[in-house]
Amino acid sequence: MTAFAIKQWLKPAYLVIRRWQVPPVSLIYRPLHWLLLSLRLAGAGIMRVLIWTPMFRSQVTGGEGLYLYDGLPQLLGPVKVTLGQDCRISGVSTICGRPGSVLELGDNIDIGWQNTIACGTRITLGNNVRLAGRVFLAGYPGHPIEARARAKGLPERPHQARAITLHQDVWVGTGAIILAGVTIGRGSIVAAGAVVSRDVPAGVVVAGNPARVVRNLEAADEA
Repeated sequence: MTAFAIKQWLKPAYLVIRRWQVPPVSLIYRPLHWLLLSLRLAGAGIMRVLIWTPMFRSQVTGGEGLYLYDGLPQLLGPVKVTLGQDCRISGVSTICGRPGSVLELGDNIDIGWQNTIACGTRITLGNNVRLAGRVFLAGYPGHPIEARARAKGLPERPHQARAITLHQDVWVGTGAIILAGVTIGRGSIVAAGAVVSRDVPAGVVVAGNPARVVRNLEAADEA
């Protein structure tokens, strides 16, 4: 019997074995699921209280009432971080910065899953700011504009690093990018996937790439 014939003969048996499953007996597997879920939540809670929160707070200023979930945020580079009260930060997020940069968070701020906050000079988030998942606050580009300088591995030029300010009550949707030098006015909303390269006035919704005003929230409230 050739190798090809053996392979053809074994293939049906392999498919049967690969597809075989233990029957999902609810009486067994539902309690087991809840048990494993409870153990996972309990373990995460213990890590948050005993490890993640005190470790993160040892590297920042403030942070009373801080709630970390899903791990410990990455804190990279010589960035100074100041936290207000009652902030909630996903552990699957990254905070980085250039020398001398500052990240200042107000009170009652949400920083969602897979956020990246790159501080060029200063990034300020006012009270009640909400950042959804995969938001990128790009305070500096990481590379210079000149191709030869990039090829040499040189960092960005100082003038490329600029401040970002999100005033009170701003909400930034999933996957949005806010570039260096941008200020977003109080209560404005950045739609999911928007790329904000210019200042945004207060009380509006911006969307698109580049982002533009698509709705006036104050007029909508009056209507």
